[in-house]
Amino acid sequence: MTETLEHPSAGSGDRAVVARLSTLDRFLPVWIGAAMIAGLLAGRWIPGLGAALDAVKLDGISLPIAVGLLAMMYPVLAKVRYDRLDTVTRDTRLLVPSLVLNWLVGPAVMFALAWLFLPDLPEYRTGLIIVGLARCIAMVIIWNDLARGDREAAAVLVALNSVFQVLAFGLLGWFYLDLLPGWLGLDTAALEVSAWDIARSVLIFLGVPLAAGYASRRFGERAKGRVWYETRFLPRVGPVALYGLLFTIVILFALQGDQITSRPLDVARIALPLLAYFALMWAGSFALGKAVGLGYERTATLAFTAAGNNFELAIAVAVATFGVTSGQALAGVVGPLIEVPVLVALVYVSLWARRRLSFRNPLERINAETAETGA
Repeated sequence: MTETLEHPSAGSGDRAVVARLSTLDRFLPVWIGAAMIAGLLAGRWIPGLGAALDAVKLDGISLPIAVGLLAMMYPVLAKVRYDRLDTVTRDTRLLVPSLVLNWLVGPAVMFALAWLFLPDLPEYRTGLIIVGLARCIAMVIIWNDLARGDREAAAVLVALNSVFQVLAFGLLGWFYLDLLPGWLGLDTAALEVSAWDIARSVLIFLGVPLAAGYASRRFGERAKGRVWYETRFLPRVGPVALYGLLFTIVILFALQGDQITSRPLDVARIALPLLAYFALMWAGSFALGKAVGLGYERTATLAFTAAGNNFELAIAVAVATFGVTSGQALAGVVGPLIEVPVLVALVYVSLWARRRLSFRNPLERINAETAETGA
């Protein structure tokens, strides 16, 4: 959520992985935990907080929360290099598996895990399914850098996911929350899901910051140059994403306080399918990247972009569609608290695999493909 890191040199030690994070990112689980505690205390100590937050609304949610949600999204989308789409779209060994993993496998895996772990908790289950539909666009660039993945490929996959989410999120939400459970004979009586409500939330809380991020990149570079944009502008706006996330968490936990403190086991149950999801998606994607002949850098990129999720969008959709005090919103808020330490651990696993496993050199693969074409 903060500024993308400089790519580490080949000789730097793996033990310095966490040290290469900025202070904000290094202690992200601590900040999220502190925001949760602050929210719980605010909910108990500030009378009339809920009424004040509902005084002015945007798309059915309070204006302060809407501002926090938009602040989470814009800096990440301002970092994307929209002019580099063709550098990845030409590599079908990376592009096709990435699209399949992100838009077919990932949502299906989360759907299965949500029903497996939370068959009796429909609100949390729905929240997790929404998380599964919100594909990576945020912290994945940092995890990819730490694991020495392909930075440009990660940025392009992030851009593709951003655009695709605007087009497909509402349709997939309707499919996984309404149509598919009906086909499978699952009980959806407790759910009242409007595909239009979800699509409208995505258009507002992803479409608006996506357009703003694209405009910032295009006109900022045109006016001041790419060096200024990358070295001066992005470092200033980057931390705003984290501040927006923390602000939103404080408000959500202030309004969710009674539910959280009275049901700690529910929070633990939300965490279990998330842990299983990260492990399955990362390991399966890493194995697939190696199997199709990608080099280590793009294999790592494939794994992290498939395993990461856009919790900012999931929170925005859950809050706008189901309400700020809903179980769906709580499931989204618990997400980043689990994602950060798990994906940091997977960075170490990735670096270990880099040393122990043999990967095809990208230059060797390109030469081989050229020879095959010539033959």
